[in-house]
Amino acid sequence: MQITFPHLLLSQLSELLEMKMGLYYPEKRWDDLERRIAFAAQELGMKDTESGILQLLSSSLTRRQIEILARHLTVGETYFFREQRGLDVLEGRIFPELMRMCKRGNRKLRIWSAGCCTGEEPYTIAMLLDRLFQHDGEWNATILATDINPAFLDKAAEGLYSEWSFRATPDWIKERYFKRKKNGLFEILPHIRKRVTFSYLNLAEDVYPSVASNRSAMDIIFCRNVLMYFSPEGVRRIGQNFHRSLVSNGWLAVSPVEMSDDFFPQFKSTAFPGASLYQKVESPESRRNMVECRFSGALPNISRRVQKPLTHTFGVQGRFTTSTLKRSAAAELPVVTDLVEQPLTAHPVTDQPEREEFEVLCQSARFYANRGDLTKAARRCEEAIAANKLEPAAYYLLATIQQELGQVEDAMQSLMRTLYLDPDLVLAHFALGNLCLSHGKSREAERHLDNALLLLASYPSHAILPESEGLIAGRLTQIITSMRTSKFAGLPGNKEQSIDN
Repeated sequence: MQITFPHLLLSQLSELLEMKMGLYYPEKRWDDLERRIAFAAQELGMKDTESGILQLLSSSLTRRQIEILARHLTVGETYFFREQRGLDVLEGRIFPELMRMCKRGNRKLRIWSAGCCTGEEPYTIAMLLDRLFQHDGEWNATILATDINPAFLDKAAEGLYSEWSFRATPDWIKERYFKRKKNGLFEILPHIRKRVTFSYLNLAEDVYPSVASNRSAMDIIFCRNVLMYFSPEGVRRIGQNFHRSLVSNGWLAVSPVEMSDDFFPQFKSTAFPGASLYQKVESPESRRNMVECRFSGALPNISRRVQKPLTHTFGVQGRFTTSTLKRSAAAELPVVTDLVEQPLTAHPVTDQPEREEFEVLCQSARFYANRGDLTKAARRCEEAIAANKLEPAAYYLLATIQQELGQVEDAMQSLMRTLYLDPDLVLAHFALGNLCLSHGKSREAERHLDNALLLLASYPSHAILPESEGLIAGRLTQIITSMRTSKFAGLPGNKEQSIDN
């Protein structure tokens, strides 16, 4: 195809796509870019491709525009049990050792498939682990799968695949883990599908590691056949973020064509028969340089929160306002005996040395959580709370860590304390709704999710939510709306019943 648009226009567009989405289109691929952007322009409702490009360049890309561009610019070509030699190494060497390590540490194995496409990779991982756990005990792992393309995520969550997704897969895999449908498709069995959590993530822009978004303390990260579409600078930046998102001695798996020590200098390359992986090996010097020192200046996401008044009411089981939310949160807190004599509004420490101590402790807690040392992270949170009992951020951070430790009741109590001090913290309502939902408390879950939606209505769609480490209001609204549609559909009124999460 001959390039018809001005080179300067395509050059600026390729720079924008690299900056906002990580997608790298050098000049030799501009013909492909022009062809793909023409289809995207139609879906974006633009009268012609050239004016559409100019419109994209004239303002910041919205989340909707990024999602539409992702549908047309990202490749959805994958299949089950791809790169079999690497999978053999994982099944025979890496996974068994990680499982033993997690069992000794009394914690779950944490896996992240970054750029999961239509789900074949994370489901393959779930099938491998299913076989291993059958010999080693009950399932004790979490698998997070992320992608920038919402259409891919929808297909992955649906779990329906054609024969083309099995072109390199042994027949017994289909027989053991899939149900054949009348239309020629194969549906993955529920016990495998529920092992994977799918979530939107833009590797170029979104924040990771992130305790709040469950993108931290990973034992192994898969990012195969994804980074080849990024610029060299983009790959190095993602590699740095992956390194920080892994626990010590954690692993990074990329495809053979993406292996390059120039791109991943922080990792140690380890060769196995038929495959190579990167490992995060920390030197004694790096451990001595842990963030245990005092910081100068304010720290991100800790207590520096925008207190935003609600300007709307929202009709969920009646009319709610900020004051009714405060009363609702307080009414659910019989256990918070050490706070009841205090006003509901938080009073941050004003003395500068004490303020610095509090912030250092919270930052240290995040640091240890990102490294996977959850016990030490929880201890730092408790020390921060002792320094300032009226700061909600520390209680919320503690709740996320307690949840990872499997301390569900403690996590719920910490979230209640958070909401007592700050009834407007959206993520606390969302987290508490999730916990209630996963434990069959549908009525309480629905109430907390309703409260979260009410609070989200007062935020601009692209506003970053407090304590979220990058999550925007519009995206959380979509998540909650989808949850309510799928989880509460068919429930009779407010009757309590167990929901399989």
